[in-house]
Amino acid sequence: MNARIAIVEDDPHIQEIVEAYLQKEGYQTVRLQNAEEAWDMWRANPPDVWVLDIMLPGMNGYEFCSRIRQESDMPIIIISARDEEVDKVMGLELGSDDYLTKPFSPRELVARVNRVLKRWEKFQQHTIHEEEGEQSGSDEVSSGDLTLHTSERRVVWQHSEVDVTSKEFNLLEILVSQANRAFSREELLEKVWGEDYFGSDRAVDDLVKRLRKKLPDVPIETVWGYGYRLREHDET
Repeated sequence: MNARIAIVEDDPHIQEIVEAYLQKEGYQTVRLQNAEEAWDMWRANPPDVWVLDIMLPGMNGYEFCSRIRQESDMPIIIISARDEEVDKVMGLELGSDDYLTKPFSPRELVARVNRVLKRWEKFQQHTIHEEEGEQSGSDEVSSGDLTLHTSERRVVWQHSEVDVTSKEFNLLEILVSQANRAFSREELLEKVWGEDYFGSDRAVDDLVKRLRKKLPDVPIETVWGYGYRLREHDET
């Protein structure tokens, strides 16, 4: 395998063990001591998967995960000594693809890396096929001040272009294409992440939160106890 895995961990012993097992599986690896180094790497030469500790000096893993998710949906696996449910939920809400509690089996970590990479590859292929299929169809879907240029995967909100990740775009496209329809969290999770996603449906809430931050006043309404819908402007 040619995938490159970044191990962001300040414990050299854990780094060595994780690296040895990943390299045995055929992955390339790079060790990073803190999130600041990881952020520099993200800007210069990003890996295919992040294996990310939470308790890091300086910027912690939660903050790093949140910053990455503002720009990319690439796979992130959190490893942490914090095993409380609230910590796991927070990690998933911030957009991590998986959460492993220390001490963990290195073989299990490798299996989870394999799984997130397969899902990421499937997601990317699905996105490419969607883009190719859209070339022959309408290039735009819109609702009020929100316009999606589907073949170029661009978002224009109130006459300004806004950068979004692939998952953010996919969620917007679902909501805009069927404005006023309420979608359950489970339905959105399956449509955006795929049927084999094993994380919490709180990931949908996080995605909506990110979109609301990037698109102030976008009319995505919460359907309490159910999910979300995009309210059509000037509805009578």
